[in-house]
Formats: sequence, C-alpha cells, structure tokens
Amino acid sequence: MNMAAPLLALELLAGPGQARPRRTGWRDALGVICYGQALAEGDAGDVPCAAVAMPVLGGGASVCEVWHGAGAPGGGRHGAVSYRQDGHLLFGWLRLNEGAPASGDTPLRTAAREAYSAIFAAADALGFPHLVRFWNYFPDINREVDGLERYRQFNIGRQEGFAAGGRALDANLPAACALGTRDGPLVVAFLAARAAPIAVENPRQVPAYDYPPEYGPRSPTFARASLLPCADGEILLVSGTASIVGHRTLHVGDAAAQTAEAMENLRALIGAANRAGRAGGFALADLALKVYVRDARDLVPIRGQIEAAPDAPRQVAFLQADICRQDLLVEIEGTAHSRGAATAAAD
Repeated sequence: MNMAAPLLALELLAGPGQARPRRTGWRDALGVICYGQALAEGDAGDVPCAAVAMPVLGGGASVCEVWHGAGAPGGGRHGAVSYRQDGHLLFGWLRLNEGAPASGDTPLRTAAREAYSAIFAAADALGFPHLVRFWNYFPDINREVDGLERYRQFNIGRQEGFAAGGRALDANLPAACALGTRDGPLVVAFLAARAAPIAVENPRQVPAYDYPPEYGPRSPTFARASLLPCADGEILLVSGTASIVGHRTLHVGDAAAQTAEAMENLRALIGAANRAGRAGGFALADLALKVYVRDARDLVPIRGQIEAAPDAPRQVAFLQADICRQDLLVEIEGTAHSRGAATAAAD
C-alpha cells in the first residue's frame, strides 16, 4: 500500500496573529481545526480551516490541530464542503446553520442529516469513499427541545445521513466525537481515505451503535477508534472517550475519578488496536490528546490525573466543552502514529 502518513500537530497559539508566520509550515497541510480564538480571515491561506467556538483552558487563546499530508495537496469546494486532498487522504469541513426544519423534524436533526449527506456525496465524488474520522460541534448539546435532548436529535439526523449515503449503521464505522460549543452553527470536520480503515471497539464498552433505547431513539453512529494503514505503519484515531463501562456512566460527580476511568478505557482501546493492526506498538504515552472539560473548575483535578499517570502523554490540549451526556464531566480523544514495517505485506 503506497500511502503517505498524515502527521498530527497540536499548536498552542497565544493569539490568532501568531499563526501568520507559521503559514509556510502549512503548505502541505490538508486542513486545520482551530479552537478558541479563530484565525483571522486569510491566516490559513487556502487550507480548509474549521473554526470551533470552544474556549482553551490552561493557557493560550487558541489551539490549532493541523493535519499534514504528502507533497502539495490541492483542494476546493464540493457543495457546502471545503476540502483538500493529497491523493491518499481527504480533509474537509462544513458549517450549517440550523434553519427551518423539514416537516416533522427539528432544526438540528435536519442540519445533521444535510451535513452528512453533503459529506458523503463529496467523499464519493472525489474518490475517497472510506470515512475515517468525524468531529462534530454544535451548541446546547444537552438542552431538551421539543421533548428530546439535542444530542439525541443530532444522532437521528446523523444516522439518516449515513443511510442516505449508503453507509452501514453498525459496521466499519468511522471514529467520531460530538461536543457542545459556546455558540455558533453546526460544524463538522472529517478525514476520508481511499483505503479502508479498521474499526476498533473497546472490550470494556458496549459499541455505541448498539446502545439500548434508553440513550435515545437512534444510537450514535461511530466506532471507538479507527486504525488507518499508511506507508510506514498505522495511524490510530481515537474517538471521544469517557467514564463509561458497558453503557453506563461511572463516578458521577467526581471529575478526577471519571478522568482515571477514561484513561483506563483509552488503554483498553489501545490494546484492542494493537491486536487488530499490523504494525502495533501503540501506547498511551504516544497519543496527542484533546481533553474536553465540562466545568473549568475541574481542570486542576483532571489535568492532575493525566499528568500523574506513568504513561502520561506529552502532548495535551484542554478545551471547555459540554459533553454528550449530562453526567459526564470529561471526554478525551487522541491520535498516534505507530511506525513499523509490518504494513509492507499490504504493499
């Protein structure tokens, strides 16, 4: 398999103006997700840059997650989707305001269905049929509207988008997260590939797509992680991971204990990925983490749990966000690149 490896870099910026000198380092970038204080128009050049209204905790006004590709990527727009691709990977994003809903729908359900339908259409038209990772952000994720929590409304629309795009709802799913922002439209960013990734599930957890009805009329449509082969190893993309065992939330009200449980889930998921993949060798210490914190006052115990771990990752960004369940205080996602020759058999 002749695939160049994407490289994840988390850049802590004191303000958007400091991004300007770094643009030369983004010439090979497929895309950027910017949290906190958004980049000024033109700062990212022609690189797709998704702006997420999510405060940065622990210092700095912005965090930019930069995905680097191979060579000189090219891009443009396909409908509502802004994208860039390097022949192996496609990064794209879109934003949709919650306008007038379709008959019988809610605005968020309609927006989610339209967003996913547009993304699948773009991925297929551009020749990247395998969705690897989604990032979903929208405000008031836990608020109940028309008798149903907005996150559950989003799950209905997302699943309808998967079905409309001809995708399976319970197998070969991409990794994903869904977090609540301070304000703004629905923002969805994604990575897609020409080669199929391996969907990885956590042995400590019920697959999200198989949750019982108590979590809503439609289950969340994602895998716990995606494992993507590349030329010199594999890329592991871990979905938002929290203090859930089976399908139940543990340690309600205790941010430190929830963080410790989420870390155990990350270790179990990494073990499953090492068994499923060809290269292996992933460890928690190698992950670049984004940690979503519901209440900024919990930053100290959450960060303390992470930093005290013997396998603590060295690259961690903390963001303030609402989590998809009201009883969850923290959610953690991560990415790592395991280099090895084991993928040579796939060439």
